Amino acid sequence: MSPQAADPLSPDLLPRGVRSRFVEGVNGLTVHVLEAGFETPGRPTVLLLHGFPELAYSWRRVLPALGAAGYHAIAPDQRGYGRTTGWDADYDGDLRSFRLLNLVRDAVGLLAALGVGQVHAVIGHDFGAPVAAWCALLRPDVFRAVVLMSAPFAGPPLLPLSGAPDHAATRLRDMDDQLATLRWPRQHYQWYYTTRQANADMWRCEQGVHAFLRAYYHHKSADWKDNHPHPLRAWNATELAQMPTYYVMERGQTMAQTVAEEMPGAAEIAACRWLPEHELSVYSAEYQRTGFQGGLQWYRCTSDAACIAEMQTFSGRTIGVPSLFVAGVSDWGVYQSPGAFEAMQASVCTRLLGCELIDGAGHWVQQEQSTAVSRLLLDFLQAAA
Repeated sequence: MSPQAADPLSPDLLPRGVRSRFVEGVNGLTVHVLEAGFETPGRPTVLLLHGFPELAYSWRRVLPALGAAGYHAIAPDQRGYGRTTGWDADYDGDLRSFRLLNLVRDAVGLLAALGVGQVHAVIGHDFGAPVAAWCALLRPDVFRAVVLMSAPFAGPPLLPLSGAPDHAATRLRDMDDQLATLRWPRQHYQWYYTTRQANADMWRCEQGVHAFLRAYYHHKSADWKDNHPHPLRAWNATELAQMPTYYVMERGQTMAQTVAEEMPGAAEIAACRWLPEHELSVYSAEYQRTGFQGGLQWYRCTSDAACIAEMQTFSGRTIGVPSLFVAGVSDWGVYQSPGAFEAMQASVCTRLLGCELIDGAGHWVQQEQSTAVSRLLLDFLQAAA
């Protein structure tokens, strides 16, 4: 089962106007949420979904801005993360509970437990973006608008073009095999995240969880000056090998070893205003307690034939509610799946109001440039009303 429950986060760790509490009876979970704008009943609701390896805490600087603007903003620790309990942490446990359609059910269940019939918008970052996209695609009556951050949505897997589910499930493994044949042998990080050893590699790494997370967040941020993303022409090993090693790793290295090579120095850490040490300690304390397997289960579902077959039921369906895409200029996540960014704009999001790439941000855009992100979100929420 999931790691032992913890108390709500101390108010000392949260901005003024943000609270931490638990919501019970959510699709088998007890969900830990952070909230702003909860004081006044009847406010329009905004749901914020985080990615990997993040937490509800990643929205700590956006929540107060939404609350001050008159919204009830809710950010949960999603299934497999943080202080939410009721999920299976075993590699050999209940994998299918982490499939995307069940994560949508988690979101709907959370709203039902809170007595919320619909939300003004669902906002997802990183792996939270596909969850938000599927929320809007499947239940536009509940999720009236959607914002995707850092991870473009290319739509449901197609029939028959993507082939049988068991063939689609091998796509990532086949790419990993191709990467192994390069002159500098590489491995795809998503395939690595599906392996049995990935959790222990990070949880029990030599440098410790805190230093691992510091290097990981730094490496994928605008603070790492070699992040210069650009579109990739095709899904092949040569093209993908242009990405930094946090996406296409040196073969034989763990993720902890990969990012350790880019560990920032003491002066860089002290200068990091978007993630100072006391805030990073919130993440490291949680992951030291829970490990990473809960989040890694999400990656495993992307290569599970049964999960792919379930999603193919919605082949060709588009997102018809108002939508917005936001990412950092220095974020390779925009381009890591060749063609997805273009497909999202051309056909998948039929009421796309904009694609905004923010200067001074890498992958952690809502943390690195929270003021700019909050302004974009508030403008979008007003336009989508």
